[in-house]
Amino acid sequence: MQSALRSVQAVARRTASTATAGKRLTIGLIPADGIGREVIPAARQVLEALPSSVLAARVGFVDLEAGFEHFQKHGEALPEETLVALRSDCDGALFGAVSSPSHKVAGYSSPIVGLRKKLDLYANVRPVVSGAAATASGARRAIDMLIIRENTECLYVKDEQLHEGPDGKYAVAKRRISERASRRAGEMAFAMALQRDGMRRLAGDADRTWKGRPKVTIVHKSNVLSVTDGLWRETVRSVHAGNSAYHAGVDVEEQLVDSMVYRMFREPDAFDVVVAPNMYGDIISDGAAALVGSLGLVPSANVGDNFVVGEPVHGSAPDIAGRNIANPIAAIRSAAMLLERTGHAAAALAIYRAVDCVLAAGNVRTPDLGGSSRTSEVADEVCKHL
Repeated sequence: MQSALRSVQAVARRTASTATAGKRLTIGLIPADGIGREVIPAARQVLEALPSSVLAARVGFVDLEAGFEHFQKHGEALPEETLVALRSDCDGALFGAVSSPSHKVAGYSSPIVGLRKKLDLYANVRPVVSGAAATASGARRAIDMLIIRENTECLYVKDEQLHEGPDGKYAVAKRRISERASRRAGEMAFAMALQRDGMRRLAGDADRTWKGRPKVTIVHKSNVLSVTDGLWRETVRSVHAGNSAYHAGVDVEEQLVDSMVYRMFREPDAFDVVVAPNMYGDIISDGAAALVGSLGLVPSANVGDNFVVGEPVHGSAPDIAGRNIANPIAAIRSAAMLLERTGHAAAALAIYRAVDCVLAAGNVRTPDLGGSSRTSEVADEVCKHL
């Protein structure tokens, strides 16, 4: 099996020639629901504003449909035409947000979960970075944490049944943890730990937040779920033990999921790369967003061997949809992650730096960050700093 590092490099190699030869880079755009229809256009605006000095490729876009609103109109949340276009016409994609209902709706299934499965996007990569974040203890600590969330199974296989018993109704949900999925997530985590260490060495000590050796924290609850989480824990540890580069170059530790949440809020600077099963990773990464100010700041990338979908961590936020006040930073950073993983590192770096400049200046901020700026104003400001 390929290591996760080779997987990421394979994706980069597949389109790296595009950047140098000035060919076309085609990105599928799936705004989906709610504020996705505002933040994805903002990300597109920034991509279109990139100067040719950092992105030689000609960027093209394919507008695609998916989401609960599409399901309500057409009876399908993830049209087959969208999947065909992604596979045949696109080098990567951006997904906005989905308004999945909290109750069962006959025939409906989350389109982002479907995309992850159909395109085999087996890892969700979520960076959580802040120069000085406030913690639960009141201290301010710099954070540079990367959360790797297994993306295809756990309870999110959505195999649930409702039964009638002598004491009334009861529900049963099946949880799937496989050796293959656990191994691929572990490979991604250890490979990314080494890759991040290489980037930090290039940056120099002055710009490093994490000063120690690369470290991977394996999150589980195998003291209770000894079979499923036991398999997860043992498989991820075997990735470390079975690879000489990982064994020599990366420290490994374990954290029960409940104590992980506690420690993350008390001492977030204690973590480098965190790898978790699907549901734990979902909860941890959303919680970690509170450490850096807002879900509107946190990007992610759904990564497979052959495709990448950038996705802001936030939801569809129907309460503010259509008001032009949603924070587009997470979507813009997700676009940068997409560029980074398709071989366009210089363009990604330009976006990261532009966003950092806007956040540091602090004069253009959406309401979630205490400001009054519009979504469009933030996108304009980022473009000015490119």
